[in-house]
Amino acid sequence: MDNNTLRQRIQETLIKKSALKQKIFDNTFAIFNELKETLLEMASEMDDELEGRLDKRVRIEYRDRGKFETQLQIASDLLIFQMHTDVFEFDANHAIWQCPYVQSDRDNSYCGVINVYNFLSDSFKYNRNADEGYLIGRIFINRERCYFVEGKRQNSLRAINFGSREIDRGALIAILETAIHYVLNFDLLVPPFEACKRVTVDQFNTRMDNSKFITGKRLNYDFNVDDI
Repeated sequence: MDNNTLRQRIQETLIKKSALKQKIFDNTFAIFNELKETLLEMASEMDDELEGRLDKRVRIEYRDRGKFETQLQIASDLLIFQMHTDVFEFDANHAIWQCPYVQSDRDNSYCGVINVYNFLSDSFKYNRNADEGYLIGRIFINRERCYFVEGKRQNSLRAINFGSREIDRGALIAILETAIHYVLNFDLLVPPFEACKRVTVDQFNTRMDNSKFITGKRLNYDFNVDDI
């Protein structure tokens, strides 16, 4: 292969892939903004529906944290939605490669991703920077706005059915309601006694410094992806 032919192939690949990835980024960003609007509406609706039925100290609050992050506090839980700015391909063992939609055109497999994390709201309130959060879901979106979801209790659309539906507000509501229901039932477990029986002087040295003590819903327990 001469240098001119290789240079031409480089240029063709650059043109094709950059256009593909930009389209996927634009789709993912548009859907992330739709997700923000949907979350805001859901928070407002739940607040109205629970008026007079919920302790006033229990908060349901939406917070926009910028272009690529948004939050929903619901009682003692915090759901953080983060859009990654890059576009991803899947490893050879991923179930997506069994999907006819992807097998028909590999370009369909490139996806943007929106990550869904669960933290305790007190971790942020009291600046407990060492506290652990958990990735509970991922939404993948491609060039045609087709999507699939990986996550805890998420059954809306699996990888094997990728390409059968474009993401819309109804799909977003189903994903968000499933995530909210999951975290409300994902309870904080007392860490095993053996894991907590030793503490350092430093952990008690600063009065009222809660950040010295690490907290997480499954601290020192396995957090498996058995239902993904």
